Amino acid sequence: MDNFSYVAPTRYLFGRGVENEVGRLAAEAGWSRVMVVYGQGSAVRSGLLSRVTASLSQSGVPFIQFGGIAPNPTAAPVREAIVMARRACVDGIIAVGGGSVIDSAKAIAAGALYDGDFWDFYIGAATVTDAIPVGVVLTIPAAGSEGSGNSVITNEETGQKISIRTDKALRPVFALLNPELTMTLPQAQTAAGVADMMAHIIERYLTTTPDVEVTDRLSEGLLTAIMTSARRVIANPNDYEARANIMWSGTLAHNGICGCGRREDWTSHGLEHVLSALYGVTHGAGLAVVFPAWITYMADRLPAKPAQLGRRVFGVTATDDREAALATAAALRAFFAELNLPLTLGDLGITDPDFAKFTADFHRDKGNPYRGYWTMTPTDTEAVYRLMV
Repeated sequence: MDNFSYVAPTRYLFGRGVENEVGRLAAEAGWSRVMVVYGQGSAVRSGLLSRVTASLSQSGVPFIQFGGIAPNPTAAPVREAIVMARRACVDGIIAVGGGSVIDSAKAIAAGALYDGDFWDFYIGAATVTDAIPVGVVLTIPAAGSEGSGNSVITNEETGQKISIRTDKALRPVFALLNPELTMTLPQAQTAAGVADMMAHIIERYLTTTPDVEVTDRLSEGLLTAIMTSARRVIANPNDYEARANIMWSGTLAHNGICGCGRREDWTSHGLEHVLSALYGVTHGAGLAVVFPAWITYMADRLPAKPAQLGRRVFGVTATDDREAALATAAALRAFFAELNLPLTLGDLGITDPDFAKFTADFHRDKGNPYRGYWTMTPTDTEAVYRLMV
């Protein structure tokens, strides 16, 4: 096990009706004016945004609103909101939505206190050391951004989708998680969220660090719980307990606890970010295509950890690590098929893939070579993309 630092300052309120506590928590935090950031209308149509703003008003917390954040959030709205936040002297930001809204709120929070362009943080030209504090009302369990210090934004001008990771500066002060808010999600969105949180765990699980039994077992238990609960939700979308288990799993998958003491991978996320930057595909759906291909490629290179995953989580019985890794990839693909997720680039609507561009974009953003679980050269990268057809 490697040395590690783990910071987890977020306060979680979980259960029915917790969104009505947002005003109290904002007041307790001492915020004098907040910006409420939300998506493209579901929070308005459901009445959630009205409940949030009513709670703020009842607690005497003034607010402004910024809506319209789209899936695969882009830089332009972030820049617009930064100007608005500065003019209003905002000292708290509340994200009402899923990962796209939360990631945008974090980018706004960092950019509003920075003299340059917020994109500097994403390309490594600057480091986030201070940010306006963020609170979250979560509506989509998937990205885990409600408990992490991470943010992912696409720059529509450069075609780059890049993530940043902070230890503390961008971790939300509080996160309100009501599983009832997820019951109206379309099945496809629920399924993509499941794939996303599973990917967050497996990216950490695939490590070359030895003797990480504690985080291995945490990861295996979470993956098992997610798959069990996902099957229940597909059978009955109104199963509150299954929804609750999925929601909490999504937070634990990405708040860092599964990565303590180990080197993490993140190759598959980088491969998928290229696809969603170019085609706007749903991130979790893209990961459902990428991950089985990636594990298949590892079967002939570094199969031990995928083999262990298969034996402990998917019931794989093969004693040979290569065979077990291939069986793991097949089992993961079969589970995604149960959820009606896409399994190929064609299923994502990518019918004429430009493998050379995919490869070039991956290494532009991740470096050449990219050193994760396996050291990826352009030859490796293109080979993995070709396994996705």
